[in-house]
Formats: sequence, C-alpha cells, structure tokens
Amino acid sequence: MGIFDMLFGGNNNTADLKSLINEGAFLVDVRTPGEFADGHVRGSVNIPLDNITKEIAKFKDKKNIIVFCRSGNRSGMAKSLLEQQGITNVVNGGTWQHVAQFVQ
Repeated sequence: MGIFDMLFGGNNNTADLKSLINEGAFLVDVRTPGEFADGHVRGSVNIPLDNITKEIAKFKDKKNIIVFCRSGNRSGMAKSLLEQQGITNVVNGGTWQHVAQFVQ
C-alpha cells in the first residue's frame, strides 16, 4: 500500500464496494449541495465535508459507511474525520461515478 492509499483510503477494491452496497451501506456524498444537485448516486445522502463533524449523529449505528465525492480527495478527508470521531466502519469509495456503477 502506497502513501497515497494510506492517506486517502484508496486500498478498497471494487468487489468490497459492491458487496457493501448490496448489504445496504450508508452512502454519503461529501460534495457541496450544488455539486450533489448536478448529479448523485441514487439513495445517497449529501453531507458536505464541512458538515461531517456537526452531523456525526447520522453516522452512528450504521453497519457500513461509504463516503465519496468528485475526485476521492474530500471523501478521504471525511473518512479521516469520521475515524477521529471513533467511527471506523468507513470506506472511501472515491468518485461518486465509481460508486454509482454498483447501485442497482
């Protein structure tokens, strides 16, 4: 695993994403509301990166969480913020288009 993978959680393979989504993972788009309105993953919720810590209650008691954004950068930061709050069942899904391909 490279330093980029360690920083941004990019070590998750697509088989894991697909199975987590099929198991009902909590899908969180961390882009801005404007970006979300322009297109998003069906069934996802929009919690912008800036609001992650304020909205921490929405992440509690979720079995699996997949965060994603435009490039994978903000979702990597969101994953780190959630882990700092003790929420460790978080996967950085990368781009929203990447995640969308696994949603039925």
